[in-house]
Order: sequence, then C-alpha cells, then structure tokens
Amino acid sequence: QLQASGGGLVQPGGSLRLSCSFSGLTLDAYSIGWFRQAPGKEREGVSVFTIRVTRTSSSVRGRFTISRDNVKNTVDLQMNNLKPEDTAVYYCGARKGRLVMSAALSTPLYDYWGQGTQVTVSS
Repeated sequence: QLQASGGGLVQPGGSLRLSCSFSGLTLDAYSIGWFRQAPGKEREGVSVFTIRVTRTSSSVRGRFTISRDNVKNTVDLQMNNLKPEDTAVYYCGARKGRLVMSAALSTPLYDYWGQGTQVTVSS
C-alpha cells in the first residue's frame, strides 16, 4: 500500500515536500519513487530509488531531491524552485525488483500506485 501526501498550491520559485508512506514492501526489494501526470499528458517518471540507486528525470534534476527513511517507511521528494510546468498530480509508485537505469523511470514497469497528490505552481 502506498499513500502520497504533501501537495498544495505554491508560487513559482517556491518549495514543497511530498511524502510517500508505504507498507507491505521493503526498499531493499522494491523500486519505489515519484511520478507525475499533468492534464492531457501521460504519467512520467520524476525520481525513483531502484533498490539503492536513484534515477532522476533531467527536467527536475538539480531542483528535486528524493530521499528515503527505512525506519519510517517513507520516500520523500523535496521540490525546490518550482515552475508552472511542474503542475501535476504526483503519484508514488513501486514495483518488485531492480530496474536498469535506462528503464527506471518507465511508468508501465511499475505495478503499485498510491492515490496521488495535487501540486499546483501558480502566481
């Protein structure tokens, strides 16, 4: 089970922190991370842990940072310098096993999804 939280409305240049809490899986056996879907667009990978390695989309690299807490069973996404094009519903997703780097952000390869949290960047 995955549950995303932390979305909201923020002005351009602002920050938000999303949190994905999970149960029934472990970070040592699952790939887990963040994806987003803007209106009229397909869901895309943002940043993931594929077991112990991270992969982050070039569109957010340097602005977004993924982190994990093995005790609290959470995977967080710190989003800084947000832009209007970051507006989307953000989902946490997971799949069992590791992915090669070239496939780590590929949405169809993920089997488990949380309910999503809305992030709106607007002045």
